Amino acid sequence: MNRFDLAQMNQGETRTIIDIQGGYGMIRRLESLGVRPGVVITKVSSQLMRGPITIQVGNSQVALGYGMAKRIILE
Repeated sequence: MNRFDLAQMNQGETRTIIDIQGGYGMIRRLESLGVRPGVVITKVSSQLMRGPITIQVGNSQVALGYGMAKRIILE
């Protein structure tokens, strides 16, 4: 099983979150947006040079910073 983070994912790709490597506050914030282990997400877009990354979670789109995206581990 290949593991990589959200920042490495290609645009339009769909994968399942398996882990979030962050502190309590970051994990709570992501959970409030529907981003948690076991959820299937699709990468909608990303900016060059470590800009924000937009993902599709269910029927919602969420923009995350590059640092946060690096801590979301996918299968």
